[in-house]
Amino acid sequence: MVAPRALLALAVCACYPASYLTNKYVLSVLKFTYPTLFQGWQVLVGGLLLHLSWRRGWVEMHGGSRSDVLTWLPASMLFVGIIYAGSRALSRLPVPVFLILHNAAEVIFCGHQKCFRKEKISSAKICSTLFLLAAVGCLPFNDPQFDPEGYFWAVIHLLCVGAYKIVRKAQNPSALSDIDQQYLNYIFSVALLAFASHPTGDLVSVLDFPFLYFYRFHGSCCASGVLGFLLMLSTVKLQSVVAPGQCAAWIFLSQVLTAGLSALLFDLVLTRATLGCFLLGGLGEALLVFSERKGS
Repeated sequence: MVAPRALLALAVCACYPASYLTNKYVLSVLKFTYPTLFQGWQVLVGGLLLHLSWRRGWVEMHGGSRSDVLTWLPASMLFVGIIYAGSRALSRLPVPVFLILHNAAEVIFCGHQKCFRKEKISSAKICSTLFLLAAVGCLPFNDPQFDPEGYFWAVIHLLCVGAYKIVRKAQNPSALSDIDQQYLNYIFSVALLAFASHPTGDLVSVLDFPFLYFYRFHGSCCASGVLGFLLMLSTVKLQSVVAPGQCAAWIFLSQVLTAGLSALLFDLVLTRATLGCFLLGGLGEALLVFSERKGS
């Protein structure tokens, strides 16, 4: 019989690449570049499925007080920035490039903990952040598919991810569980993205989308919403039953699988210099996993 931990780890390893590759297909192949609508759809599906899971008793939500909800509001605003900027960046950048830039958010988080909170950072974690920083610094100059707008949105994305980690860390221990926090993220994101869809022009421009009435577009969008929810749920469940270092190791493995599969499915011009940047970023992430496991 397979242990529940192993099933959750396998679920993360399956949902992570499936979610990213489906999103990449919709954004880059079908070219559905209307982030307020696409991300709004994803968080709407995630929120509905999470609410259904709570009603069925599959997950627990406590709600928290009004003050707890208001305290979490800045994190929810950053979450909207994460998914919006991430969608814009992923539509223009190869998946391995996006993942390297995404992981660089750890540099911001560690820098804040070291400089402002005066926390002791292990030498392994310092080395990992330096490797990640070097990879991000070298990648734009060695990327044959360099896209200025894609990198711009990727930088906004990693800044939001780093700030989200800082805010989340500052509120722990919190009266809100991980599921409560994600539910609030979903609700706030649906409201804000729905409101922003008209001013950004997405609501009007989408009428000219050539695949709007095609089944493969509808199926891909449904899959992206469901897979995003399953990835979130399996990750939260895995974090609750294993040590942080073990969870980080499984996520790192999922990212490696995602990058490898994306290179087979989507266009990726790989030079020696670009490969060196990928390996440097991978080494930084591996050192981070090692430091997490050592710390736990």
